[in-house]
Amino acid sequence: MIPMIVTTLATLCFILFLAYFLDYRRTKRTWRKKAEDFYKPDQERKSFIVLIGDKYDHSEMAEPMYGKLKQANIPFTPSEFIAAQFVACMGIILLLVNMFNLKFLISIFLSLLLVEGGKRIMFLVRKNKMNERLVEQLPEICRILANSTRSGMTLNQGIQMVAQEIANPAKVEFKQLAHELSLGIPFDMAIKKMESRVNNKEFKLFVATILIQKKAGGSISSILDEMSQTLDDRKLLKQEIKTMTAEQRYVAILVPIIPIFLVLMMNNIIDGFLDPLFTGIGLILLVFFILGTALTFYLVQKVTNIKV
Repeated sequence: MIPMIVTTLATLCFILFLAYFLDYRRTKRTWRKKAEDFYKPDQERKSFIVLIGDKYDHSEMAEPMYGKLKQANIPFTPSEFIAAQFVACMGIILLLVNMFNLKFLISIFLSLLLVEGGKRIMFLVRKNKMNERLVEQLPEICRILANSTRSGMTLNQGIQMVAQEIANPAKVEFKQLAHELSLGIPFDMAIKKMESRVNNKEFKLFVATILIQKKAGGSISSILDEMSQTLDDRKLLKQEIKTMTAEQRYVAILVPIIPIFLVLMMNNIIDGFLDPLFTGIGLILLVFFILGTALTFYLVQKVTNIKV
């Protein structure tokens, strides 16, 4: 008798629990629907700072920055890049004040100088890297164009094939070239526009060869085969020179960094170590140090910059 009563009560409790649980789920769905209707999550809620950034990104002031970021292949919007610079500037100020014991105003000046210099160097280096990667793809581009023209395709069809098969960054440029040609822009004008965007010696040679051969006629496939072989040889020679001059290039970078780091460390150890540097004689010595360091960097770069 007792087991039957216990089983019955357990069953009733389970049914009540299930009923209350289903009612709770229904109530929860109702409240969630009311909350979604009230807050409208399909419209993304943005903070005040994000709205200001979006407004700046769509303004005319941000257009030059868009071009620089695209050339440097930096996946940031102008407002995000400015925010990253601000964060970097704050980090450098904290580092200089806490680790190297510099005064706050001097830290602000040095942080602004470092961030601005780092930004310009990054744009220059990444833009050159993009051009170098595109030039490294030129032999493959020449071979694709040569094979397509040898098989009976026109030069425009060969360019469309390059845009389909080549990898980035050349893919973007040749896709734009193929799009301009499909719109009816003359071949000479379209390829000259691409040459102005790339602005590289090897690429100018490639464009000049294409234009001359297109006007003069003849076997363009054989010319492109010879050019691909020549560009491969130039790439190997450049890589060999780069390997042989690697030590000197790293020395040029370390020469200005080591004395600055040592001076900052001494200022952290000895209070007022940099104070004589801002006197009359100290400023003269600082100017001589900056000029000497810049001259050393320039001379080492000139010696190691062997043109092929």
